[in-house]
Amino acid sequence: MVLTKSEYKLAVEKTLEFFRKANIAIREDEKQKLEVTDFGLSRMYEIGLQLLVYVNTDRYCAKELVLFPWQICPEHRHPPVGNDPGKQETFRCRWGIVYLYVPGEPTPNPSCRIPKDKEQLFTVKHEIVLKPGDQYTIPPNTLHWFQAGEDGAVVSEFSSTSR
Repeated sequence: MVLTKSEYKLAVEKTLEFFRKANIAIREDEKQKLEVTDFGLSRMYEIGLQLLVYVNTDRYCAKELVLFPWQICPEHRHPPVGNDPGKQETFRCRWGIVYLYVPGEPTPNPSCRIPKDKEQLFTVKHEIVLKPGDQYTIPPNTLHWFQAGEDGAVVSEFSSTSR
């Protein structure tokens, strides 16, 4: 199911509030380029992501990601494409708290809140906690997923090209 216009508009308004909280200036033309996704699951406030792409060339990419409270960007990887080893990305937390999960020793008592009906889809359980000013680089072709804390979060992403 596709987001309705009213759902999209409300998500954009909320996203702009988060940018204000993080003191990130967004131009009028950029407001028109905000992306909102529920990954086709129709559970946007649970599993979804809001983003603004500043630049995406064949060499590099820069984005702002907004996560609403406890919103999850589901587990995924950026695999090799041709001679490209896959996307390498650095997440830098600007506001709020982000729980990033990557391969490694599972974290006992992690902070995440995974929907019961989707638990089997989240396989990497090593938790990295990102607070404002913290950053973490994810190598190409690495499984990962992330979730905002109780207040939501704003994250800057710097990466190789995004496909």
